[in-house]
Amino acid sequence: MARVSSVLELIGRTPVLDVSALSPSPNVTLLAKLEGRNPAGSIKDRVALSLVEAAETEGRLVPGRPGQVLIEPSSGNTGIALAMICRLRGYHLKVVLPANVSPERRQLLVAWGAEIIESPGAEGSNGAVRRAQALAADHPDWVFLYQYANPANPRAHYTTTGPEILADVPEITHFVAGLGTSGTLMGVGRYLKEHRPGVQVWAVEPPSGEVVDGLRSLEDGYVPPVFTDGGGADLLDRKVIVRLRESVEWTRRLTEVGLFAGLSSGAIMAGAVKCARSVGDAPATIVTVICDDGWKYLSSGAWSDDVDDVVERTRTTIYF
Repeated sequence: MARVSSVLELIGRTPVLDVSALSPSPNVTLLAKLEGRNPAGSIKDRVALSLVEAAETEGRLVPGRPGQVLIEPSSGNTGIALAMICRLRGYHLKVVLPANVSPERRQLLVAWGAEIIESPGAEGSNGAVRRAQALAADHPDWVFLYQYANPANPRAHYTTTGPEILADVPEITHFVAGLGTSGTLMGVGRYLKEHRPGVQVWAVEPPSGEVVDGLRSLEDGYVPPVFTDGGGADLLDRKVIVRLRESVEWTRRLTEVGLFAGLSSGAIMAGAVKCARSVGDAPATIVTVICDDGWKYLSSGAWSDDVDDVVERTRTTIYF
């Protein structure tokens, strides 16, 4: 193993695991990139580092200067990753967090020294975005990174995740990822399309009006600027709908291949399997993303309780 001088050097270069045991066809290879191996535990480590480094390059943040404040809306992994990086860089992070976020999320933010500002739980992540925007307008001296519109978000995946996938899986035919901020889809998808034009890019989203932690439906009223600015409508080959119950069921099924992953990863794997079914008997290699590990979701009861109870619980508590 390599010796490193900072935990930030451990971000990226995550392994790819063959999970073809879950494939519905012997001709379709299923591969999963394990982003939970990042130091703060998720794919958002890449994004958070990219956001902070871009702000430093632009002079909006200056390492070592006292009194610098960042504000960011987050119901989960971006806030946690930013909290870790801000702790190392010496910045004070304020995270606007829906009031109904799970206790694991809160504890991790506190562990890395972030300040939590609550937004109404009933308004979900969109409400947290609105409150962060208002606070940023009232405090122009605070640095608002705004992952939903910041080009450093998809750039993180264009420069790291995409090249890693193509280097490890040059035979890739499909890339399947969740539609959240859309940074992963836009960054990886753009890179793959430029270097392997035949690769199909599929997005996984919930049906309108249904919450699947970590994902969003574009029909619910908020379309991330990262998606529109990146030409998402033209980049995507297809969107596939995954419901909340499927998300829980496939989170459990991931344990069949030894993966203890979060709920959005279950949803994305369900989408990857639907992609595999659509291929039929034709040979294909589908790469998907396991966004994070399951440790932050234990209070959901996703692996131990009745599925109906878990589904009902996730309607009122945000676990991602």
